[in-house]
This record gives sequence, structure tokens and C-alpha cells, in this order.
Amino acid sequence: MKLAILAILAATVAAFVPAARHNMKTELSAEKITGRREFMSGLAGGLGAFAIGAFAPAANAIRDYENIEYLGGGQVVDINNANVRVYLKMPGLYPTVAGKIASNGPYKSVGEIYNIPGLTGPEKDMMKKYESRFVAKSPAADYVIDRINNGLYR
Repeated sequence: MKLAILAILAATVAAFVPAARHNMKTELSAEKITGRREFMSGLAGGLGAFAIGAFAPAANAIRDYENIEYLGGGQVVDINNANVRVYLKMPGLYPTVAGKIASNGPYKSVGEIYNIPGLTGPEKDMMKKYESRFVAKSPAADYVIDRINNGLYR
């Protein structure tokens, strides 16, 4: 954790440090270049910089998760991606039933939550009470990993 904080701090500071300026010249004057070796090293450096910039792969990161509203900010909850603490908004589900829902996913449909092994009759009745507030979206790796423990403690 300390290492992550230190890395974030270093990245933040680096963002405000002015970039070093390189004085690159494009002149090909016989007076400026003293020999073949200097010419070739300058040419190779220029081509190398161009190749790195021209052929660098694009960073295709997901910036906005399309189902973000189902992770706990609204009335409807995605049973495949929402964290167990989201069920605090539904009295009677947290922690026992919510833990069973989060631990036994992913689900193809909301109806599959009634097939969780070890559910009692009253637990199924409580889930039935809130069934209209559940939705089963496809699991997203960024959110599935934090379903049970997202690291938030009182």
C-alpha cells in the first residue's frame, strides 16, 4: 500500500516537472557533420525515435463502464458485479444472504440465485422481496474481483 501511494505521489510530481528540451537540428551541412559516424548515429537516432512514436500500440483502456449505475448507486443492483456492501440498502440481506449471492456467482439470470446451495426458506423469501431490484449483467473482471471484499472497512 505504501509503495502504491509513493508511486502515485511520484507520478503526480513528475506531471508538473517541465520536460527537458532537446535541441535537435535537421541541417545537413558539411560544416556541422564532421564524419560519417556522426551522420549515421544522428540518422539512426532520428529513425529510432520515429519508429517508437509511429508504431506504439494504442492504449485501449475502458474508461467508462456502461453498467456503472448497477454497482450500487441506484435502486437496481447487478448481482454479478456489485460488491456485497451494496446489499446494505436492502434490509435483511446483509451480511448472510448478500454474502451467499456474491460468493456463488456469476449468474446467467436473476432466477439462478434461488439455486444457491444452503439457502433457507426465509432467505429465499427475503431475496424474493427484492428480486425486482436485481439484474444479471455479464461479469466484468474489474468488478468481479471485488465482489466480496473491496477493502473498505469501518
